[in-house]
Amino acid sequence: MVVPREHGAWGMLLVPLATGAVVASRSGINGDELALFLFAAMSLFWLRTPVESWLGASAIKAQTRHERTLVLRIMLATGLLAAICLAALLWDGRNRGLWLIGAIAALAFGVQAGVKKLGRKGRMPAQMIGAIGLTSTAAGAYYVATGRLDRTALALWLANWLFAADQIHFVQVRIRAARAASLEEKLQHGLPFLFLQLPLLGALVAGWRCDLFPAATAVAFLPVLLRGTLWFVRGNQPLEVHKLGFSELRQALVFGALLCAAFVL
Repeated sequence: MVVPREHGAWGMLLVPLATGAVVASRSGINGDELALFLFAAMSLFWLRTPVESWLGASAIKAQTRHERTLVLRIMLATGLLAAICLAALLWDGRNRGLWLIGAIAALAFGVQAGVKKLGRKGRMPAQMIGAIGLTSTAAGAYYVATGRLDRTALALWLANWLFAADQIHFVQVRIRAARAASLEEKLQHGLPFLFLQLPLLGALVAGWRCDLFPAATAVAFLPVLLRGTLWFVRGNQPLEVHKLGFSELRQALVFGALLCAAFVL
């Protein structure tokens, strides 16, 4: 009722945040501001679960008086921590760029809530839209650490979102194709995913041509592109949800490390 259950969402929040902080270290970072942003981002992310439980908007609801009291206390404590951190970050007109980043993230989460109401058909689009808000921590961390909301901040946000969207799509394909064994069966479920690898490559090339991404950014996406493509030809691979989760976590960590190297080296 109080701990966020979406393990993948933790990665979409923290890996981008780490990339923003590491890339910012090229020119020196404001450690105090970055620490405040870390606590603000994590407390706001954590706040969602107890709020939904208390309002009865999630699968696990606070029902008894004791449960509702516990959830309310967690809500107030987490909300207070978020408010203190945000107030410190924005005090005296500082870090005004966070208003823009926060507005875009809030809009994404609002649209996500609406898309969720479409049911199963809206599940994957809703997750991808929500990922815009989660990956905003890349731009936020870079901005508060350097004081610059520039091309690099945008590039880190976009790169992390492209990776998250591809990861979300692949996980959904694996779930839908849980019993697929042959190439033909896998293509029936995953052909749109396979085709969408081309626009992803196109986005990377366009970003490089527009001087948004370093050329080495393509290397960061290489492991996940290979993972998604090779799955179709590896024969029968029964779905093990926990194993898939850890595998995708490794992919996210590798991506984050390679993306940092692309911008820093």
